[in-house]
Amino acid sequence: MSSAAAGSLDERAREVRRVLNIMLAVSLVLVAAKTAAGVATGSLSILGGAFDSGLDVMTTLAAIALARVAAAEPDEQHPYGHEKFEALGALAMVAFLSISVFELVQSAVGRLREGGHEDVDSWLGVAVMGGSLVLGLTASLFERRKGRALNSELLLADAAHLRADVYVTLAVLAGLLLVKLGWRSGDAWTALLVAVLILRTGWEILRETVPVLVDEAAVESTEIRRMAEAMNGVEAAYDVRSRGRPGARFAELTIVVPTEIGLEAAHDIADLVEEEVRRWLGARRVVVHVEPRSAAPEPALNPGARA
Repeated sequence: MSSAAAGSLDERAREVRRVLNIMLAVSLVLVAAKTAAGVATGSLSILGGAFDSGLDVMTTLAAIALARVAAAEPDEQHPYGHEKFEALGALAMVAFLSISVFELVQSAVGRLREGGHEDVDSWLGVAVMGGSLVLGLTASLFERRKGRALNSELLLADAAHLRADVYVTLAVLAGLLLVKLGWRSGDAWTALLVAVLILRTGWEILRETVPVLVDEAAVESTEIRRMAEAMNGVEAAYDVRSRGRPGARFAELTIVVPTEIGLEAAHDIADLVEEEVRRWLGARRVVVHVEPRSAAPEPALNPGARA
């Protein structure tokens, strides 16, 4: 890996950790505010929101630790790097999301069984939860924007969890207002709706991270093959593989070149293919193997057989 590429990876890792540190500070503020409001108002729903924000603190601390591991350079034990630790961290956050759903549903069902009524200082709760909603939503949007810019599953998953906390805050806020308006079970029914939204968030995280962990093809092999075969000197391309997330993709393919061109010319063609595929994929590494036409398998030279 070139020094420029290594420098870019180091810069990305530092930026990921910086964003996570900001999110940690936000989560700590939310925990403190909700806990104080819950104690002052006697509202169990606000204290439940404080617990959910506490999960945000735990997941962000875990994300910070995982970000340091994921940023480590490739080594003998991990020749393709450590980026999958980010995906593992995202799966851990899904587990924390599941805890949030369980606590939310349990509390909502408990309130419905008890009639859904709770004597609380609603206006103080509304003020605190309204402020928490604005802060949490702003932080979630900021982290999601950074996660997309940096192609970081870890930031995107952490932003999703913080967004789930926003949903919880919104449910508590709506519940407090509905109780104030006289609907005794309003907060409990709203909480059940939010539980469904949190489950949807968890599903989105799984849909994005599982393909990375199981080395699902990053792009269709036919697209890479057609690109390679369109280049001068390449008669065919086969055994095309790709994997990884955007910004940390890897690809491998074999190209067939004319037997008579010689080793040096074949090497130059392979370098051009590597550079073109790397640029198009945004890949970290592309490996191109070269076979002379005389040694290439028949299916590689026969498009109909390949298809």
